[in-house]
Amino acid sequence: MTTDGDGPDPTATDDRSGSKLEADAPHPDVERVMAQRDRFRPLPLSTLGARGARLLTRVGRWLQESDPPAVGATSDHSIPGPADDIDVRTYRPDRAGPYPTVVYYHGGGYVLGNLDSHDLFCRHLCVESDCEVVSVAYRRAPEHPFPAAVEDAYAAAEWAASGPEALDADGQLAVAGDSAGGGLAAVVSLMAAERDGPDLDYQVLVYPDTGAREDQPSMREHTGLILTEDDLEWFRDCYYRSEIHQRNPYADPSRACDLAGVPPATVVTAGFDPLRDGGVAYARQLVGDGVSVRFRNYSEMVHGFVTMLSETEDVDRATEAVADIGADLRDAFDLE
Repeated sequence: MTTDGDGPDPTATDDRSGSKLEADAPHPDVERVMAQRDRFRPLPLSTLGARGARLLTRVGRWLQESDPPAVGATSDHSIPGPADDIDVRTYRPDRAGPYPTVVYYHGGGYVLGNLDSHDLFCRHLCVESDCEVVSVAYRRAPEHPFPAAVEDAYAAAEWAASGPEALDADGQLAVAGDSAGGGLAAVVSLMAAERDGPDLDYQVLVYPDTGAREDQPSMREHTGLILTEDDLEWFRDCYYRSEIHQRNPYADPSRACDLAGVPPATVVTAGFDPLRDGGVAYARQLVGDGVSVRFRNYSEMVHGFVTMLSETEDVDRATEAVADIGADLRDAFDLE
């Protein structure tokens, strides 16, 4: 286990001392962003419904100014999926290939998010990692509840591993994601290990939806900052539809009996995130099963901070976090 960011080694922090992972208060940058977002969210997401919540987040993107970093090329493709074709967007570095491939799964509680919502982040990730990034538009709940997103996420990893003409791949492959997408990246890593599937070299789990429990300190103390208790319940109801599914390791990989065989990982958490302690617990579980983990905690940050990259939001720690993640990927792929 190696640690970076602001927090301690999670293996040295007991479940009652989550406060060690957080600063005295959120950073002023994220407090400013939270105030901006509150003005555009008059009702709970559950009241708006999936269509209304998606429209609201799309309007929020339109109101943000952004100056995206230049990449070598981007292109949209449709790839075979278990039900219908899956839309993906590729981001290629501004250098000659071939490149390592990073398959990326966006966040959004399995309900929100799409290729456009994470376009700016994926451009930054491409530049910082020097890898070709494949962003995946997996099926979303409630129209497509569990396990649809998992099936699409795994199919996208299999496609990337097959050496398709759409990618200029060098054979090295990682999966990554934030929030719900971080949970999907962890699940894909577990499925690949158990099914003798794609040979994954690395996984990046950014405040992942893994192992979150209602009795954890971060869940008790930080709901209401970006994620409300109502939001979390609504996302769960849309995605799982049944409490039985929540206990499936392919829905929550922290339920797995053994994580040995999954690839090395970077696990990112935020001090004021309700999902923080679940991420910490999953990092511990990985280490306990012999998996190499780089743990990065950002003690002044909130859930969703790594995508606060636009000129309107402009959170410096978001830029730093993407650079840290990129450095971890370059190190995993032996890129200079």
